Amino acid sequence: MTPHDIIYANVKHQNPERPGLTFSGNRINDNTGIGLGGSEKYKPKRWVEGNMEYYDDEWGNIWYRIQGLSKGGEIYEPILKDWSQLDTFELPDYDNPKRFEKVREHFSKPTDKFKMFSMPGWIFASSRYLRKMEIYFMDLIEYREEIDKLHDMVTDLFVNVIHMAGECGADGVFYCEDLGTQHRALMSPKMWRDVFKPHYTRLTSAAHEHDMLVFMHSCGYNWELIDDLAESGIDCFQFDQPAAYDMPALAEKFKKYKVALWSPVDIQKVMPTGDKAFIESEAKRMVDLFRGFFIGKNYGDLHGIGVKPEWDMWAYNAVLRASGIEPE
Repeated sequence: MTPHDIIYANVKHQNPERPGLTFSGNRINDNTGIGLGGSEKYKPKRWVEGNMEYYDDEWGNIWYRIQGLSKGGEIYEPILKDWSQLDTFELPDYDNPKRFEKVREHFSKPTDKFKMFSMPGWIFASSRYLRKMEIYFMDLIEYREEIDKLHDMVTDLFVNVIHMAGECGADGVFYCEDLGTQHRALMSPKMWRDVFKPHYTRLTSAAHEHDMLVFMHSCGYNWELIDDLAESGIDCFQFDQPAAYDMPALAEKFKKYKVALWSPVDIQKVMPTGDKAFIESEAKRMVDLFRGFFIGKNYGDLHGIGVKPEWDMWAYNAVLRASGIEPE
């Protein structure tokens, strides 16, 4: 089987010969991926005040983070401070055909790998930044008409992006949308079904029109939403914290819906321990539980989670051995 076939067979539960492997560096990677090219109208701004770094995004939001810690930050000032701004709000030019020139070029090169397109956002993740999280959650109840209008605008934009990625030859789309805290979903399943499920269905349907698979990253504990997410068309869940779940129960649910897990060894409860035997045993346990519908990966910000490169290699080699590959 080619690397493409291995990823596809794992996602579709088609008896793959081994788990998928998507590790960075000089390690096995069955994927080749790319995102949008640069914008003609957006020029990023970044500045420092004290120990805080500030920067903007293409939507017009201002972010901040403490220097020297994790790569990510939080919203400092959202672009939509008042709903009266919505009628004149200008969306990013994500669907500008020029931004897909490098995408088309990348995916046109001969390869036997799975071609993954990284989405520039998704419905909940992008919309909540525009109002700031705590305000946005109140908006979901108090300003439903405005929320629906905003969500339609955002979904329309991302549907265009998905179609253009498909036309460039992508095999799958990957997006990030954190829906959980450490112990529960950020909203009730009832609210998610009412507000978000129609948008998810539109977005995944656009991808499936081009025979692309849909890969969803979501941090936290999303157990209550997994059934609806799978029903809405998600093909593979990228979880960095699989140990937040009852993993045998999660594996059974994934078997039921024929969806896959794409995951590193757990980045909160396992990798930061630095315990080689524990890391290796948990790597093997994860591969064995999800065998036939599993894709292994590494976590991209080891410094941010307090993990040494050596520990990361322990996890990689253990995943290889559990996959039937002898590490070099």
